[in-house]
Amino acid sequence: MRYPNALRLCLALCLFSLLQAPALAQDTVKIAYVDPLSGGGASIGEVGVKTFTFLADEINAKGGVLGKKLEIVAYDNKLNPQESLVQIQKAIDSGIRIVTQGNGSAVAAAISDFAAKFNERNPGKEFLFLNYAAVDPVLTNEKCNFWHFRWDANSDIKMEALTNYMKTRPNIKKLYLINQDYSFGQAVRAAAKKMLAAKRSDIPIVGDEMHPLLKITDFAPYIAKIKASGADSVITGNWGQDFALMLKAAADAGLQVDWYTYYAGGTGGPTAVKQSGVNHRVFEISEGSANIPHQSSQDFERAFRAKYDIGLFYPRVVNEMRMLAVAINEAKSLEPAKIAAKLEGMKFDVHDGGEGFMRKDDHQFFQPMYIRSFGERSDKEPFDEEKTGWGWRTITRLDTANTMLPTTCKMDRPS
Repeated sequence: MRYPNALRLCLALCLFSLLQAPALAQDTVKIAYVDPLSGGGASIGEVGVKTFTFLADEINAKGGVLGKKLEIVAYDNKLNPQESLVQIQKAIDSGIRIVTQGNGSAVAAAISDFAAKFNERNPGKEFLFLNYAAVDPVLTNEKCNFWHFRWDANSDIKMEALTNYMKTRPNIKKLYLINQDYSFGQAVRAAAKKMLAAKRSDIPIVGDEMHPLLKITDFAPYIAKIKASGADSVITGNWGQDFALMLKAAADAGLQVDWYTYYAGGTGGPTAVKQSGVNHRVFEISEGSANIPHQSSQDFERAFRAKYDIGLFYPRVVNEMRMLAVAINEAKSLEPAKIAAKLEGMKFDVHDGGEGFMRKDDHQFFQPMYIRSFGERSDKEPFDEEKTGWGWRTITRLDTANTMLPTTCKMDRPS
């Protein structure tokens, strides 16, 4: 009699598990993270996975959203627009209706366009695209759409801030531009030329270089051109290995110039800056910094570093994930259109202090911005980067109101 009883118990447990499986699956809200996890962009993509996962864990510890836990599901897009759409379709087919991506404006443009077309053709199956780092201005101007939201400042906003600082520096005599040859790099180049012509027409641009994205393994020839030009300052939007390898080549060549950058803080960047010996001569425009004297963000920084042994590169992801949680809970729904309606116009106390807001007109987030330099730390700067002993120092802070630029977006909203 023991065996039939055991068999009956086993069958009962199996049936219970089968009945419970759908309910358990519904208790999780999945977010598709679509970014490079292989190839030249893998190091940046992996940092993104860790950052989003950390934020999901934080939100889950506070009850999640609508009583459900958030889960980050990573998809490798190999930094390719077509592969990104393949991966997003896989995510949609698995039931995911929130997608986030950041690395590569060409990728973001493809996803945004796909979201607009897919959502129009598939009512009831719409998905939301949350952009944390792709900063081509067209994404919230002529190519804006209702299903796309951006938390990073676009490249024109960043260049406006950088050039406002540069116009105050009389030591800039000759300038060199070097950027990645795709939509973002081209936008950086165009904005730099236009804004400097208006603010510092006395500065000649002695070099203007575009190079393939994440394809260059030896930047020595490019550094040789910069050195030969006599430039004392460089503007670059390079990120990932394209920045780190460029600075390492500069160190090998003994090039000593000031660098005005967007993403010097990315993986490998701080190490390359330290190796180059350009103490507080690398400047970056950013929405935050570890050494800003703000208690809650520094507490977060300590916890993040304790878990992953890296610094927080994406303060904007903190804002994105926390705002998403608020939007879902306020909407009392997981329907993308209802979440989007709550995000539009939302005001929010940002990670590093101060108020930001999501502009309804174009779904561009505005927030305080900082120009910071990298080098030897003072006693008031507790955090170093990549165990270099060097850290970020705030040079100037721009309030939210001073970061805003107009938009040309003509947004169509679902009826």
